[in-house]
Amino acid sequence: MQITMNIPDSLVQTIKLPEEEIAVRLHIELALRLYRKKLLNFGKARALANMTYWDFYELLGKEGIERNYNASDLNDDLKTLEQMF
Repeated sequence: MQITMNIPDSLVQTIKLPEEEIAVRLHIELALRLYRKKLLNFGKARALANMTYWDFYELLGKEGIERNYNASDLNDDLKTLEQMF
């Protein structure tokens, strides 16, 4: 399933960012919020934000968001390590 959100131009124009940055920033903000609420794990939130592991990890720290780490995250990390070696 893919979801498309319609945000009225009147609202988009009030976002205090350059127009070309808005879509990227909305993905990041949504990823942070869903991660904070434990609705997405780290790997999925990172993918939604379209960021590298370390960039998203650093962003969590800058935003004061504690890292949720569970068995699913461990499995994702182990798969990543297997792909690296």
